[in-house]
Amino acid sequence: MTHGLDFWILFAIWCAGMPVGAFAFLHALVQRADAYTAADRMTKLAWSLITGGGLAALYLFQPQGSTFILWMAALVAVLVYIVDVRPKLNEVQRGNRW
Repeated sequence: MTHGLDFWILFAIWCAGMPVGAFAFLHALVQRADAYTAADRMTKLAWSLITGGGLAALYLFQPQGSTFILWMAALVAVLVYIVDVRPKLNEVQRGNRW
């Protein structure tokens, strides 16, 4: 059976999404709890649950079929942590380098 280009693109994103989700979850776990409030973000527990749930959903659901929306929501959740929360936490803990 041959697969189209869309299958291979989603497969590549699925394969890349799992390590990104794992990184986001582990990063959320090892940060100081007070850094989240100092960065004006949700609590450490909230982000740990969001990224942990996202990681679980990335592993459990496939980007094809009826579970696509759940997989996409999980991917968005971990990417929001990576591009929004993580830089703010790093800035608060290390200080602005400028």
